[in-house]
Amino acid sequence: MSVSVHNTSHRAGPATGPRRRYRPTPGAAVATAVAAAALAVPPLLPETQVPVYVLLLLAAIVVVGLSMLMGYAGQVSLGQASFTMIGGYTAALTATHGLPGWLGLVLAPFASAAAAALVGVPLLRLRGHQLAFATLAIQLILLSLVGRQEWTGGDIGLQGVPRLQAGGYEFATDISYAYLALGALGLVVLVTRHIVTSRPGRGLRALATSEVAAASSGVPVAVYKQAVFSLSAGFAGLAGGIYAFYIGYVAPGSFPVLLSFEYVVMVVVGGAGTIWGALAGATAITLLLQVLNDIGTREGLPASAPTVLSYAVYGLLLVVIVLFLPRGLVPSATSWWERRSTCKRRHARRPT
Repeated sequence: MSVSVHNTSHRAGPATGPRRRYRPTPGAAVATAVAAAALAVPPLLPETQVPVYVLLLLAAIVVVGLSMLMGYAGQVSLGQASFTMIGGYTAALTATHGLPGWLGLVLAPFASAAAAALVGVPLLRLRGHQLAFATLAIQLILLSLVGRQEWTGGDIGLQGVPRLQAGGYEFATDISYAYLALGALGLVVLVTRHIVTSRPGRGLRALATSEVAAASSGVPVAVYKQAVFSLSAGFAGLAGGIYAFYIGYVAPGSFPVLLSFEYVVMVVVGGAGTIWGALAGATAITLLLQVLNDIGTREGLPASAPTVLSYAVYGLLLVVIVLFLPRGLVPSATSWWERRSTCKRRHARRPT
């Protein structure tokens, strides 16, 4: 019997051509650059500007959730600052009663999400402007109740909230809170990104287009609306918890109705339903607010000047955005870039 021997070295693996080099997508490259810049900014800023950066990051945390609520679930909330307040008071009460600060920070988003789940049962049966005004009424009621309770400090609020400590480390500087807020924002963005790219995210997009069509396609409309409402409130509560430890003081005046309007303006300006839009809107409005405060606090102007300027500019911005950029800054810029790239490709394919 003859035995034939064959060279089997070529069978070690499938024949492959030259390996393709990994090329990051433009979105991944931009995200990496933005993340690197965000990490590098705190030490480079003047000491007086680091608090502005912290407040910008906290606003972005809230706005990412609100953008998901408005852009995917199609629900408008004019009382998002009430959930920020619940998170802030939860963290402050926990810390001032001798419990670990990290526990208060963990409980803050859950307390806000639980409150949203409770009030969302009747509220989410409403739609459009009715829901918006109902959430505004919830904040007004909550502000009145908190201002009358002795255990919340009344109108004076809770003072002397200790610095946050976790794992033996004390967050005692503005830069440390900047990185804490940046880490929280990164977590919120990752969670939101995972949700919107998953099957529930597709259901939410269908829900934003038409509730009737989504329900007929098997989307549990009521469950999804309740879930995204609670999740956005949880994000706001997380921002409120960090705020309480950073400022060391919470009061009803720390969470005015104007703050809820600011969040909505940030979403509309940046673009609802996009993470980049939420980040861009929070950045633009926070920086604009600082400019208005600098103008309004100049010598000779009344004490109400910053608030009046804020309302006036918010109204003007909303009118301009709705008329000329109804989708917001980021979606409009993305559409323009895609049209420009398409025109370039078509022009390159034309025979000379």
